[in-house]
Amino acid sequence: MRILDANRLLLVDDEADFRAALKRRLEKRGFAVLEAGDGNQCRWIFEGRADEDPVDVVILDVKMPGESGIEVLGWLKANHPRIEVILLTGHASTADGVEGIKKGAFDYLTKPVEFQHLVQKVNQAIEKHNNLKFKEKIEKQMASAQRLASLGTLSAGIAHEIDNPLATMKEAAAYLRLLLDKSSPLDMPRKKDFENAVGKIETAIERARRITHQLLGFVKKKEGTKVRTDLKEIVAETAVFAEKEARNRGIRIVQATEGAEGVIWSDPYEIRQVLLNLLTNAIHAVGRDGVITLSLKDAGPSVELSVEDTGEGIPEENIKTILEPFFTTKSPDMGTGLGLYVTAGIIDRLCGKMDIFSQVGKGSCFRITLPRKRKAVCDSLEP
Repeated sequence: MRILDANRLLLVDDEADFRAALKRRLEKRGFAVLEAGDGNQCRWIFEGRADEDPVDVVILDVKMPGESGIEVLGWLKANHPRIEVILLTGHASTADGVEGIKKGAFDYLTKPVEFQHLVQKVNQAIEKHNNLKFKEKIEKQMASAQRLASLGTLSAGIAHEIDNPLATMKEAAAYLRLLLDKSSPLDMPRKKDFENAVGKIETAIERARRITHQLLGFVKKKEGTKVRTDLKEIVAETAVFAEKEARNRGIRIVQATEGAEGVIWSDPYEIRQVLLNLLTNAIHAVGRDGVITLSLKDAGPSVELSVEDTGEGIPEENIKTILEPFFTTKSPDMGTGLGLYVTAGIIDRLCGKMDIFSQVGKGSCFRITLPRKRKAVCDSLEP
């Protein structure tokens, strides 16, 4: 259960009529309200949501059959510390309210509740909750930025240093390839063995160059030019690029773009790189004899671009780490662990977002949402 409203409340009280009346009045004020009749129902709403709070504020009655409100408060603060709790007590139970504040409650009100006073307290609690969430988000982003800045400096230096000897090796391999092409088997015994050896050298050089270019790619935060971009054309072009490899593996690429306008103001080159990265990953995930669907649909002020495959799927424990740099489940000769990280960075620069849906054994879907209009500044940091 997920409420998408910004102001999300949970009302926990054993009096059904009181809950229903209060819920109606709160919803008229624009709040999204869930109900629970006791502590067990309250826990059920939070069950399985250790990483995501289903509501922002809990309005909690102290006196309930079974588990008391103070006990429920203790559980909430132990398991969902960001949740703000407003206690409701009887006139003769103000000591419970004071005890609740000592245990982390935002405030307490006595019954019968003065509605306007309750709304004021709820708004204050929501403001505190949102400020805390925003502060945590900024702190995480700053810590991440500092780590990546250090990693970027090191990566750029390594990449430049490695590129120089790679260029020399590539030149030497090209010279050997030229000699081999001019020689006949009679002039050079075991010519085939030499050709295979040079081929391995060329492959290793290309892999190393790809790694260094990806390192430089996620270090440089270049600003692309945003122009009128036809996503239908980009989907068609990218499908052509990958068609040969897909066909060799028995994979069918389906384009589902009809009915969508698909025109936005963005950087077509970066979108093409994103789509090609995701399509390449999808081909590797499918392996052989599957289907990859490239779909496009309009979504109000945004456009959704999806790459869906019938591959092996992504385990749930990998979903949260799959976008981190150098994370990969591929063998060392197949992946660097930078492709998805670079892809996510490009999408951020384009003021978009990427959602990942996957089921092991059935496949995955990477859905990109991009704004139709150009944006001077992305608003992802707003609280």
